[in-house]
Amino acid sequence: MAGSRSRKKVEWLQFGSGKSYFHRVHRPLQCLIFIVPLLLFYQIASFVHATPVAGAGGKQVVAFLLMLDFFRLFGAVGNVLPLLAVIAILLSWHLARKDPWDFDPKLYAGMSGESILWGIPFVVIGMAVSRQGPHPVMAPATAAAADTLWSNLVLSVGAGVYEELLFRLIAINLLSIIIMDFFELRPSTGIPIIIFATAALFSAYHLMVEPFDAGVFVFRTAIGVYLAGIYIYRGFGIAVGAHTTYDIFVTVLLPWLHT
Repeated sequence: MAGSRSRKKVEWLQFGSGKSYFHRVHRPLQCLIFIVPLLLFYQIASFVHATPVAGAGGKQVVAFLLMLDFFRLFGAVGNVLPLLAVIAILLSWHLARKDPWDFDPKLYAGMSGESILWGIPFVVIGMAVSRQGPHPVMAPATAAAADTLWSNLVLSVGAGVYEELLFRLIAINLLSIIIMDFFELRPSTGIPIIIFATAALFSAYHLMVEPFDAGVFVFRTAIGVYLAGIYIYRGFGIAVGAHTTYDIFVTVLLPWLHT
């Protein structure tokens, strides 16, 4: 009975068992293949145009830096480690699930379309909110300042990947183990706690590089809830794509249209 209850508690994270498009986009290998271009773009572009972890104007993706600091605790140093960690996590997950090894360009085209579609709603909301307050609410968490559109593009891609890794893939699964497996809360109770807790952490994380503003904090928490929902129901790859779409639109396309 207990084992059955435990299995039910984690069913909400077990999408991807079917063969339809809806399920396949959740599979770790497919998510990895989908985000590999983003991973490589951020790693190569940030290295060529500035330092290995910074954009052309000196900005740095804080989530990336946090991962570097984590590896240093164990004596590991190297700017490629976060990229390798993403690959290792998704490949290990793929092997644990025993999913098939396949490659489907049509699947990735669909994921790209979904990423744009899911990114549009909170771009529109963010634009509306930005007009109401004195502080920007539509930018990735970065350290230092940058003024170029190229730098913002690089940083948007890096934030889309590494913020989703920390606050969706890692945080949601870790809290799931603690709340739904260890404390054995029902999904109807545990899922909302996990979603709002990770969303609040996501919003608080931006305070590492900017002052507190209640309106901005609430807005970013709402974004965290939205992205957590995308991660849970549409998978890690599409969550990364939607986040990246949002950041690119508000930090690259909008400034470019106003130049």
